[in-house]
Amino acid sequence: MPASLQSLMEAANSAVPRISPEEAKSMVDSGEAVIVDVRDGAEVAKTGKAAGALHISRGLLEFKADPDAPSHEPRLKEDKAVILYCGSGGRAALAGKTLQDFGYEKVYNLGGFTDWANAGLPVED
Repeated sequence: MPASLQSLMEAANSAVPRISPEEAKSMVDSGEAVIVDVRDGAEVAKTGKAAGALHISRGLLEFKADPDAPSHEPRLKEDKAVILYCGSGGRAALAGKTLQDFGYEKVYNLGGFTDWANAGLPVED
């Protein structure tokens, strides 16, 4: 049976735990996690991003996550927690599942950028 969006989302949401903006900020501040914005560049340009977040669009994640790829992002490490967010949490969940498939063990879904911003947490351009 072929996959559907619903089945992919269910699998991703059940595999990638959702955390609050405050939990995410605490993990980033302690150095135990990196936060990644997986939205498209136009979205980030319009709203900014969580302060200190890496911007890796969903379409480039595999190229940045694979340590053997020439375009690997060195701040992504399989032994460090990765917190993802997007517009509402869907792409972040799918991206988190992808990272788990790549061997990342500590992957979390923050949800949407607005969750971070509405919590009064710092934003940058």
